[in-house]
Amino acid sequence: MSDQAPQNYGNHARYVPLFHFVLAGVLLLNLAWTIRHVIKLQTPQRWVELLLAIALLIVFWYMRGFTTTVQDRVIRLEEVLRYQRVLPPDLQGRTGELKLQQIVALRFASDAELPALARRALDERLEGKAIKQAVKDWRADHLRA
Repeated sequence: MSDQAPQNYGNHARYVPLFHFVLAGVLLLNLAWTIRHVIKLQTPQRWVELLLAIALLIVFWYMRGFTTTVQDRVIRLEEVLRYQRVLPPDLQGRTGELKLQQIVALRFASDAELPALARRALDERLEGKAIKQAVKDWRADHLRA
């Protein structure tokens, strides 16, 4: 993975052009095209096509949602194990107070800065975006979904 550019807050979001833009665009175009045909000619066949176009968009939406949910569960497990290794005992006892969004954001903090940033996240109730922006030594995640 060393051939990839260093990751930071500004470039950590992952977009897969064929999925996020091409496939989404094709599905939306299909829906518009189908709606146009239903308006022109309301036959049972056209209504079935409309239901199928809507179903494809629902599949597209949930396909991404299910993937990120599984990824978040894996991140939570990885981070809980990391907390046991990196955090001081007093902070380990408070990790149950962290919201999933905070845990996901804290994964980008290096081991050296994790304790201080986790304490800040807990004490100041920092949200994910603020946590990511506070990371100084970014720990890249190039394997995210």
